[in-house]
Parts: sequence; structure tokens; C-alpha cells
Amino acid sequence: MAGTGDRGAAWARWLGAGILGLFLLPVSLSLEVSVGKATSIYAVNGTEVLLPCTFSSCFGFYDLGFWWVYNGSDTFRILINGTVKNEKSDPKVHLKTDDRIILVGSTKEKMNNISFLLTDLDFSDTGKYTCHVKNPKEKNLQHEATIFLQVVDKLEEVDNMVTFIILAVVGGVIGLLIFILLVKKLITFILKKTQEKKKECLVSSSGNDNTENGLPASKAEEKPPTKV
Repeated sequence: MAGTGDRGAAWARWLGAGILGLFLLPVSLSLEVSVGKATSIYAVNGTEVLLPCTFSSCFGFYDLGFWWVYNGSDTFRILINGTVKNEKSDPKVHLKTDDRIILVGSTKEKMNNISFLLTDLDFSDTGKYTCHVKNPKEKNLQHEATIFLQVVDKLEEVDNMVTFIILAVVGGVIGLLIFILLVKKLITFILKKTQEKKKECLVSSSGNDNTENGLPASKAEEKPPTKV
């Protein structure tokens, strides 16, 4: 009996945890932050680069806080800190630790963009850039996304020769298959026409023989019976 009671209590705890998880799941998945599909970007020394970040929330937001953090080989610092009052307000910057940073984000037309432009790049700018977002409307729920920036002397040109060769081979194979199918259809058509002509010839020949031999299947006219 005791074992049955323990199992019942365990099932009750599991059920309660499951129900609680169902209630918490929408909240945990509501606030999302994204820096795009690329996990790494490359930029040339002395130029500028756009570090993208967008956010979304199923429950909306107010006084949403955001900040960008740089994590280099031996440096960790907050680059920019700001808030977004509501869906109709553009991001407002409260703190910016580098004059090279230009916030280019906007929340108008539901863009929810808090990206920034980093100008006059230096090799020391190489590192991880993490975009953090906190939404008071969701009990200060936080989410973040990270992108890696690599500052280089020059961008290497991608050698597309292998790609061109592969495409040419694939295109050639496809073209050959199409040619084979066309030839096959042509041969089938010629054979069909040849067989039809052969059948017509046999039928015509059979009709002539029947006519000459006076067979029942012939086209010979029947002579009327001779009158006595």
C-alpha cells in the first residue's frame, strides 16, 4: 500500500510540473533576439561594419532595455546601453563608450531593430559582440544573441572555379539525359510509324489475295445466280 501511495504522489508531482511547464513555456519563448543567420562576419581594417540585432515579443513591450557587450581576447566592456519606450518609439541611447558607434536601429513599422554601425575599424575590434534585451512587460525576461567580428587586412576573393566546374558537369549530365530522352522518343516514334505502315501493307496485301482467290472475306463482287 505504501508503494502505491508513493507512486501516486510521484505521478502527482510529475503532473504538476508538466502543467507548470505548459504555463511557463509561452513566456520563455516569447522574447527572442537575433543577430541574423551568419554567426561570423568579416570586415576590412579602416572601414565600417553593421552589427545587426533585432528582437520580437508575443506580449509586446514597454521601457525595453537593451545593451551591447564586447568580449575580446583581453577586454570585456559595455559598448552601448539604451531603452525603447514602446512600439511607436525609436531606441534611445543612455550610454555609449565609443564615439565610433552609431545606433541605426528603429522600432517603427515593427522592425524592432537595435543594430549599430561601428566605424573606423581596427584589428583590436575583433571579438564577440552580444546583443542583450530585457523586457519589463514580461517580468524582466532577458534574451541575447552573439555574433563574431573578424577584422582583416583585406577580404579574400572566393575561388569559384570549383563551383563553376561542378555546375558545368551537372549541367552537361542533365543536357545529356535530356538528349537521350529526345532520341529515345524519336526512335519510338519512328518504330511506331514503321509498324503502322507494315500493318497497313499486310492488310492491303491480304485484301488483294482474298479478292483474287474469291475467299469469303474478299471484296470480290458476288455473281448473281444463273437463271435457268
